[in-house]
Amino acid sequence: MNPIRFERRRYTGGATPIERLARFSECLGGPTVYIKRDDQLGLAAGGNKTRKLEYLVADAIKQGADTLITCGAVQSNHCRLTLAAAVREGLSCQLVLSEPETGYQPHASGNHLLFHLMGAEKIEVIPADGDMQESMEKLAAALEREGRKAYLIPVGGSSEVGTLGYMACAEEIEQQSLELGIPFDYVVTATGSAGTQAGLIAGFAARQSSSSVIGINVSRDRESQEKKVQELLLSTAEFVGLKGELPASLVRCEDEYVGPGYAIPTAEMVEAVKLLARTEGILLDPVYTGKAMAGLIGLIRRGAFRKEDRVLFLHTGGTPALYTYADTFFSEM
Repeated sequence: MNPIRFERRRYTGGATPIERLARFSECLGGPTVYIKRDDQLGLAAGGNKTRKLEYLVADAIKQGADTLITCGAVQSNHCRLTLAAAVREGLSCQLVLSEPETGYQPHASGNHLLFHLMGAEKIEVIPADGDMQESMEKLAAALEREGRKAYLIPVGGSSEVGTLGYMACAEEIEQQSLELGIPFDYVVTATGSAGTQAGLIAGFAARQSSSSVIGINVSRDRESQEKKVQELLLSTAEFVGLKGELPASLVRCEDEYVGPGYAIPTAEMVEAVKLLARTEGILLDPVYTGKAMAGLIGLIRRGAFRKEDRVLFLHTGGTPALYTYADTFFSEM
C-alpha cells in the first residue's frame, strides 16, 4: 500500500454529518433522500476540496514547498480553499484564474472577494482559452529563480493524491452507514474535475460496498466526463495498490442538467436551489450542487429510483458563489 495514504493534514474535526431530508423527500414523492454535509468541512466556508487538500498539502510540505500554486475560474471554490489551506500552514499561495466570457471584474464578490481577504500573494488572470498549466509552471519557474519552491495543484485538486480525499470519504460514509443502520443504495454528487467521483468509486470498491455512485455533470457531455472519471479512477487505484477489477460500468455520469455550459444558470438549477432552501433550510450553490440537485430531482421524477431506495446526496459546498448570482434568483427563471 502506498504510504501517501497515511500522510494527511487534518482540517476538519470529525466526520461531516449525514441528515435525512424528510420534507424534501416527501415533496418529491420518491425515495428517501439524505445529504452528506461536506459543505461543513474545515477551512474557509468549507467544501469538497478540503478533503483533497488534506493530502495535497501534506505532500507539498513533505516536498519542502513554501508556495502553493493552483488554478480555476474566477469564482473557484478550489482556489478559495487552497488559499485557506496555505494560510493555515503558513505557506504562500498564487492563483491562475480563467477570465469569464462576461469579462474579469477585479472587485467581484463571492469567492473572488475571499481571495483578496485571505491575502493571495499573486492573482494572474488569463484568457478563457489560455493554458492554465503553462501559466502555473511559469509562476513556479519565477519562484525558483528567487530560491523558492512551489507545489502545483491541478484544477479541482483532482490528481491521484487529491483523489485520496474521497477514498477516505467513502470509508467515512460506510462507517456512518453502519452507525445509522442505513445502507445507502446510491450516492449522488456533482462531477467536474473528476476527483470526487473517482475517489468515491475507488473508496467504495476498496470496502466492497454495494453503494453506486452517480455523477451529475457540471460541464462536459456524458462520454467525455465518464472517460475523465475512469482514467483518474484507474490511475488512483494503481497509485494506492488497489487490487481487483474496476470495470467501466462503475462510472456513471448524467449530462442532461449541464444546460448551456459550465457556470451558466438553468431553470432546473434555480428550482433545485429554492426547493432545498424552502423545505430544509439548506443552501446550495449555482455552479455545482445546484445543478447536481437538479439532476437528482430529474432522476427521481423520471422514476430512476425505487420508492424504497436510500439516496445520499453529497453536498460539495460552494455557497460563497451563490451571492454572485443574485440577479438569477430574483429574475425567477
